[in-house]
Amino acid sequence: MTTDRPNGTLYTKIESKIATLEFGHPASNSFPSELLQRLTDELNALSNNPEVTIILLKSEGEGAFCAGASFDELLAVSNLEQGAKFFSGFANVINAMRKCSKLIVGRIHGKAVGGGVGLASACDYAMATVDSAIKLSELAIGIGPFVIEPAVSRKIGKAALAEMTLAAHEWQNAYWAKEKGLYAKVFDNVKDLDNELDLFCSKLASYNPEALSEMKKVLWEGTEKWDTLLPERAAISGRLVLSDFTVKALTQFKK
Repeated sequence: MTTDRPNGTLYTKIESKIATLEFGHPASNSFPSELLQRLTDELNALSNNPEVTIILLKSEGEGAFCAGASFDELLAVSNLEQGAKFFSGFANVINAMRKCSKLIVGRIHGKAVGGGVGLASACDYAMATVDSAIKLSELAIGIGPFVIEPAVSRKIGKAALAEMTLAAHEWQNAYWAKEKGLYAKVFDNVKDLDNELDLFCSKLASYNPEALSEMKKVLWEGTEKWDTLLPERAAISGRLVLSDFTVKALTQFKK
């Protein structure tokens, strides 16, 4: 089932210490600002919820995992303040994932573009299907993956980031993403993916929550400056999205 709500949907189900957090949007699970804010708020709430040990992040439907930023909102940006605010949405989500006291497991069931790659990268552990190709197309529309870059580079390294970013029209397949460290495992189909996720999350949830929380801190050591870095990056993207190049590219892309 795919949502038809224009601002998207966000659902949380808590069962056996595992919080399944599912987002959805009719435009290939892309993110308008409101949905980014709701996801940030929910991650912060789950971080403080003693009933939760593990978070499973997923998106709805059978198509794309996440198409990144909302094109409609990108086109609607008319000044620097709006631009910085929009891209800060992704900055806030990534920082919420980073600072969350619970380990986050990603279920990547389909293609991820731009901000979707950022979300997958900010998971502590991600599993995918063979259909989960990735692309950073930002340069092709006159901006760049500046906000998500620290999260992506942390997972796959600068060389792989350059390969993805500069070949902005090219998809990299799921096995490439696994080889580079973005995905821990790749499965032939969603059924196999979900079976493995059930086993993995149940096993994780049975471990000492305090130990898991301390492990989370270790995994994210050295990222403390992201609280200021990511908003700075959001301002760069917010400026570039106003350029004539980007406005033309977005309009053409939408057609």
